[in-house]
Amino acid sequence: MLQDIVIGLSDGLTVPFALAAGLSGAVQSSGLVITAGLAEIVAGSIAMGLGGYLAGRTEVEHYDAELKREYQEVQDVPHVERAEVDELLTEMGLSESTRHQAVRELTADPDQWVRFMMKYELGLEKPDPSQAPKSAFTISTAYAVGGLIPLSAYFVTDTPAEGLLWSAVITLVCLLIFGYLKSRMTGQPPVMGALKMAGVGALAAGAAFLVARLITQE
Repeated sequence: MLQDIVIGLSDGLTVPFALAAGLSGAVQSSGLVITAGLAEIVAGSIAMGLGGYLAGRTEVEHYDAELKREYQEVQDVPHVERAEVDELLTEMGLSESTRHQAVRELTADPDQWVRFMMKYELGLEKPDPSQAPKSAFTISTAYAVGGLIPLSAYFVTDTPAEGLLWSAVITLVCLLIFGYLKSRMTGQPPVMGALKMAGVGALAAGAAFLVARLITQE
């Protein structure tokens, strides 16, 4: 859930902020910025949620396909699979006598045998089939919440330029806080993580604003 929140919130803070900044350099109506921003948030949250759902389903389907293949290999070429188990145990540092006993015990039960191969040969853990819709909802909601933060300034200001100023202040503060907390959770340098997150948001918004200004001046 934390990973999904990070994905949705980071994009939600950055993309609508950049869009609003770009529009602020091209239009003179805060209403247009709000309308376009809300439309982007709706479309973006649906797209991000769908992406999270498909990623979750792909993980489940990939695991199921590999599980089926492992069962088939255990049945068709057991001598090859036993050799792979012995190789894995060798890499773990087990002695020859211990390996031989472990191979016999592990391969006595096909289900246990396949679970061992899935985890230690392929590095796959069984995914939760219900995680895909949960991820979709979490990412979509986090994106919408993040997107409303930079857009909120335009609801209480009279002009897009004024709205952009306050939006930049609010969003950059939120990006700094979010980047700091995200880096703390992942074991990265928190101050550097905060600056990187805010820098990405500022760069995206600045680029969008300049492009919009250049186009409208032509």
